[in-house]
Amino acid sequence: MTDVYRYPQYPYTRSPDQDAAAPVRRPAVVVGAGPIGLCAALDLAVHGVPVVLLDDNSTVSAGSRAICFSKRTLEILDRLGVGQRLVDKGVTWSRGKVFAGGRMIYAFDLLPEEGYRRPAFINLQQYYFEEFLIERAGEFATIDLRWRNRVSAVSAEDDGVTLRVETPEGPYNLVADWLIACDGAHSAVRHLLGLDFPGKAFEDRFLIADVRMRADFPSERWFWFDPPFHPGNSALLHRQPDNVWRIDLQLGWDADPQEESRPERVVPRLRKMLGEEAEFDLDWISVYTFQCRRLERFRHGRVLFAGDAAHQVSPFGARGANGGVQDVDNLAWKLKAVMDGRASERLLDSYDAERTFAADENLRNSTRSTDFITPNGPAAALFRRAVLELAQTCAFARRMVNSGRLSVPAVLKDSPLNTPDEAAFGGSAPPGAVAPDAPVRRAGVDGFLLEVLRGDFALLYFADGRAGLEAAVSGALRKVAGVQPVVVLLPPGERTG
Repeated sequence: MTDVYRYPQYPYTRSPDQDAAAPVRRPAVVVGAGPIGLCAALDLAVHGVPVVLLDDNSTVSAGSRAICFSKRTLEILDRLGVGQRLVDKGVTWSRGKVFAGGRMIYAFDLLPEEGYRRPAFINLQQYYFEEFLIERAGEFATIDLRWRNRVSAVSAEDDGVTLRVETPEGPYNLVADWLIACDGAHSAVRHLLGLDFPGKAFEDRFLIADVRMRADFPSERWFWFDPPFHPGNSALLHRQPDNVWRIDLQLGWDADPQEESRPERVVPRLRKMLGEEAEFDLDWISVYTFQCRRLERFRHGRVLFAGDAAHQVSPFGARGANGGVQDVDNLAWKLKAVMDGRASERLLDSYDAERTFAADENLRNSTRSTDFITPNGPAAALFRRAVLELAQTCAFARRMVNSGRLSVPAVLKDSPLNTPDEAAFGGSAPPGAVAPDAPVRRAGVDGFLLEVLRGDFALLYFADGRAGLEAAVSGALRKVAGVQPVVVLLPPGERTG
């Protein structure tokens, strides 16, 4: 077996703000140093915004938790300077198999999309994700990460937000021009502001077990409906780094979470699945229920919500953490533009419009997956049996099998920021879509388009050979409304999209 992960311990350090005669005012404060809060702090720092990041803990999250990170998330993390490290450590996968009973009914392959740098998905434990981002945050003098700083009161005014922060050495007050709440599904900021978090909880329970073992299973996503080792329920298997395997087992609504978390109950279930002779160690155990909820609005004056603090989905489809990272990717540049006076606060209303739309799409897909996995009533169960039977021989039925529609970025077709330019990127990326990646050559170096853009506004000029480059350099490109032109050389006959 490989060594067990050793959780880092981050020290509490007294801040000069705690000794100030009056509350110190900071441009941006982020609450929660989980995956989304860390991305928010890094994105603000990349844009030149000083940020205070508060967390009530002193280490990374326990257990693997969010493990499946999508291509779009990796592209964002490339821009934040940590994408390659995550890919190097993670398990890249593209193939999945779906079983019903003891039979495989079909397989799928998320083949690499031509022209993109990053794979469709990697698997990586959340504690690694957080640790790597914390180390990256340490490279920015403009990120003030304060451990064991718990927010106990929030007062939101028109011109800022006052926080009461509890520490091991007593409380202090802090004022933020802007507050970003990334403090998870049980968000303290949300509760302190008295905001409703409407939605539904699904009447089922699931066991998550991280199992440390050496196995010959391929790096694939395996999902079972009604497997012989766990009849009447579902199961999921994913590979993670360090010979750790994620196993999800459906338990039913009547299961006692405390009782089912006991190793004496977990190990026999795993032996039925893995075989009586399997050698493994338990790394982490959790029993949970699915909930699908979201705030009505993600912007409340100068308080902005992102990630699970704003929306919560079931884990099938990997839409939680990926959706949250895309939240802050949408938010950081807008907040910077408002801070600099280049845009009015109305720009932040587009964050609310765009990300509530994306959250609804994720909630819709997550709910449909959960309804298929845990059918509610005889009619739904009969429908699922029929679909699974047909899927063994009929390709059309496989599209109806729902073990989790995997995360993809939303197309924000109704965004207030859209223009009617249907010809964008040759029509392959309609307004509101993520800019597609593409192999390009710039300054004689081969690379990818998203590396060149780096998240900033840019006027792209696609030059075909030396004549096109000379035209650009001679004045065909000029700075437009503060946008920096970028010249990209493409091989003859090639274009993006």
